[in-house]
Amino acid sequence: MVTIYSIKGKKKGTIKLGKVFNFPLRVDLIKKAVLAFRANRRQKYGADKLAGLRTSAHYHGKSDLPPQVRMAGREMARVARIHGEGPLLFVARVTSQAVKGRKAHPPKAEKNFVKRINKKEKKLALYSALSASVNRELILKRGHKIENLKEVPLVLEDEFAKLKKTKDVVSVLNSFGLELELKRAKEKKIRAGKGKRRGRKYKKKKSALIVVPEKCDLQKAARNIAGVEVSSVKDLNVEKLAPGNNPGRLTIFTKSAVEQLNKFEI
Repeated sequence: MVTIYSIKGKKKGTIKLGKVFNFPLRVDLIKKAVLAFRANRRQKYGADKLAGLRTSAHYHGKSDLPPQVRMAGREMARVARIHGEGPLLFVARVTSQAVKGRKAHPPKAEKNFVKRINKKEKKLALYSALSASVNRELILKRGHKIENLKEVPLVLEDEFAKLKKTKDVVSVLNSFGLELELKRAKEKKIRAGKGKRRGRKYKKKKSALIVVPEKCDLQKAARNIAGVEVSSVKDLNVEKLAPGNNPGRLTIFTKSAVEQLNKFEI
């Protein structure tokens, strides 16, 4: 049994967690499902197939060509070269090592990034990630600051989903001892590697996931809180519950959301 709290911190009853919250931890299935989500979200991309090939350059090594335009006997590599006069005479093109040549192994638009996963595996991965989200040890291991949180999982009354202001949501979360957790999520670090110059300079942390029964005002009210996400039961997936393949994300449920999750069949 888990206690249901009001948004003012008072106890309003208890609720029993269903079988879906007691599913054994399957890290292998969680990893497989998260990687499939990420792979299927990727967009195809590739280089122009004619890039580096739009040139008049051609091979000049044939013996039947006049000596002045023949590469034979000149100690020149047998690559496509520009034909004509002036500074571009015999300048190499087309090959990957030449200036303005094609790329050796460019990304190809026909490459398929899709990773498939069985429906049953996807379902069991979701149950496993849900059960990990109510395990205090796994939540602490993931780095969440929940030392001041009275009870895990935290179940709130349905009034919480009706909040319309960001400051009200923050004050409710702070009242339950999540002030350090929200502060932790505000930190951002500069990414190591080339990603810095590819539009993802900073790495941000994931904080609490709030699960509600359906679309509500809370989704707009909480979207500007660093690291906090709000998801309906229908839109819940493994990647939200276990970002980066790491199960044990701090998850806050409303009473109706728990009732819906308890109806899941195992």
